[in-house]
Amino acid sequence: MEEIGKDNLLRPPRVGEISQGKIIAKGKSSVFLDLGAWGTGIIYGKEFQEAKEKLKELKIGDNVFAKIIDLENEEGYTELSLTKAGKELAWEELRQKKEKDENIVVKITGANKGGLLTMVAGIPAFLPVSQLSSENYPKVEGSDSQEIFKALQKFIGKEIEVKIFDFDQKEEKLILSEKAKKDKKTKEALKKYGIGDIVETEVTGIVDFGAFVKFLPPEDLEGLIHISELDWQLIEDPSELVKVGQKIKVKIIDISSGKISLSLKALKKDPWENIEEKYKKDDIVKGEVVRFNPFGAFVKISNQIQGLCHISEFGSQRKMEETFKIGQKYNFKILSIEPKEHRLTLALN
Repeated sequence: MEEIGKDNLLRPPRVGEISQGKIIAKGKSSVFLDLGAWGTGIIYGKEFQEAKEKLKELKIGDNVFAKIIDLENEEGYTELSLTKAGKELAWEELRQKKEKDENIVVKITGANKGGLLTMVAGIPAFLPVSQLSSENYPKVEGSDSQEIFKALQKFIGKEIEVKIFDFDQKEEKLILSEKAKKDKKTKEALKKYGIGDIVETEVTGIVDFGAFVKFLPPEDLEGLIHISELDWQLIEDPSELVKVGQKIKVKIIDISSGKISLSLKALKKDPWENIEEKYKKDDIVKGEVVRFNPFGAFVKISNQIQGLCHISEFGSQRKMEETFKIGQKYNFKILSIEPKEHRLTLALN
């Protein structure tokens, strides 16, 4: 801020720049500033009305920053804007905080289905759901948007510590991140762990794409078990396998960019091992149709083994759904078995 005033002493000011001046007179609808070598500035008209409340607080002799909107009006004064300068300086302050990677505390003023609303230095800001820490992330089963909105509304009036994630002054867009503030601490804690390590955790939340867990104390770490890593069999609802508060051992399968990916199924016996001892190509097996997708019908031939009856066997999805009923059992012929890929291809016999 001080450098702005010093810089203006070295060269003539320009329209759009921030200048520092001392208040020398106040009227009912105008304020005059001494700009030193560059003459006298005035805040009046629309600019006075916009900053009226702020100007009331100021007194003669106070130094203020104002933005130059006209170098010389008809009366010879430099026209200034206090409001525009305030925004300019606020964006500069935010830029510096982002460069220094500073944490800031914000008070949540509102919410929508996408995240939380707040203000930083008088500028509207947005904290997306995806940038909330795992503790505050709305762990709503089924990811129902209305339920997520209800969960987010609970934060209104509360303070959250965040970092500036991204901003665009021209578009007046300011995006915040809560989870970014833990990145350094998390990366430091993760140095103790490696891929393949088995850790004790507690389930903190269940969503349609998996389960969130926290490492048991003393570690302050969280991770995600993706739905595909919960069990060897295909599942549609993670709550069928884990419950909030349940303590489970998991295996670390990936650590990247401060994120921990975990697996529960990696600690279970792979049912596809030695599967060829039980099932062989051309065998006829009984299987239950469990669900459809654009590629075909998923068929359960044992508790943990599912195969696919490809859509090409029917010609169209409509015909496939006319042929099969979910929950019904049919005889199938095994066309191929690929244990490494956990793939079993079937045809209706």
